[in-house]
Amino acid sequence: MKPLQGKVAVVAGATRGAGRGIAVALGEAGAVVYCTGRSVRGNLSGMNRKETIEETAEMVTEAGGTGIPVRTDHTAEEEVKALFERVADEQAGRLDILVNDIWGGDPLTEWGKPFWEHSLADGLQMQRLAVRTHMITSRYGAPLMVAGKKGLLIEITDGVDYRYRGNIYYSLAKISAIHLAEAMAEDLRPFGVTAVALTPGFLRSEAMLDHFGVSEDNWRKAARTDPHFLMSETPAFVGRAAAALAADPDVFRKTGQALSSWSLSDEYGFTDCDGSRPHWGNYAKEQGF
Repeated sequence: MKPLQGKVAVVAGATRGAGRGIAVALGEAGAVVYCTGRSVRGNLSGMNRKETIEETAEMVTEAGGTGIPVRTDHTAEEEVKALFERVADEQAGRLDILVNDIWGGDPLTEWGKPFWEHSLADGLQMQRLAVRTHMITSRYGAPLMVAGKKGLLIEITDGVDYRYRGNIYYSLAKISAIHLAEAMAEDLRPFGVTAVALTPGFLRSEAMLDHFGVSEDNWRKAARTDPHFLMSETPAFVGRAAAALAADPDVFRKTGQALSSWSLSDEYGFTDCDGSRPHWGNYAKEQGF
């Protein structure tokens, strides 16, 4: 049997990037994965990108799991409630893994501006999209795991600590995800449900490839613009980190922690798609970040 055969997962924000990578990796391990987001064929979100949740679900199934796309606006409480009612109905009340990867903050972040010059409306919208959505989603997903007295809740973030990340609104959103995991872990502790935060390193997402004007086939050319990109990782790497956590029978010992793809690769031994094991933590230390 595959390590997650028979397990049920919801990946909120599975359209692209880390969310897609995690959904596919959970499928690769045999899970049933509900892939949620706003972009569906014929009706893309305001991000105006081509990726859709149907594509992600198809990739999950192709990888060996069962992908189920469910269009969900995670800012809308009733839609989130309906999502988990559907999961409960279709899976006999079972939910083993919940991943919060809703983001949408890239076009709202004004890098290089102090907070008093940054658009306040965009900064507040970032919190609505990347923090409030996580709170709403956990509110309706956690009860299924509490009822089963087991489960894993993963908050996707950027970084493992509370240091400033170069933009006050971005920083607040990413640090909030870490604290949500830490705080939810305490409430969930009596029920045996694990909550952690998880960060990738320099993520070689679809949007980042487009930003540098490269593809996955020639991505190293982007190092001419940013040499740090040579230490980047595909979404599959953080995806395999999430799958390794979900398959670990002793994962509860990590509850409340902020974890990274590279440290979990050290622990569990998984690799990226090309067999490499990029270690952003070591690289950042070497570079003095």
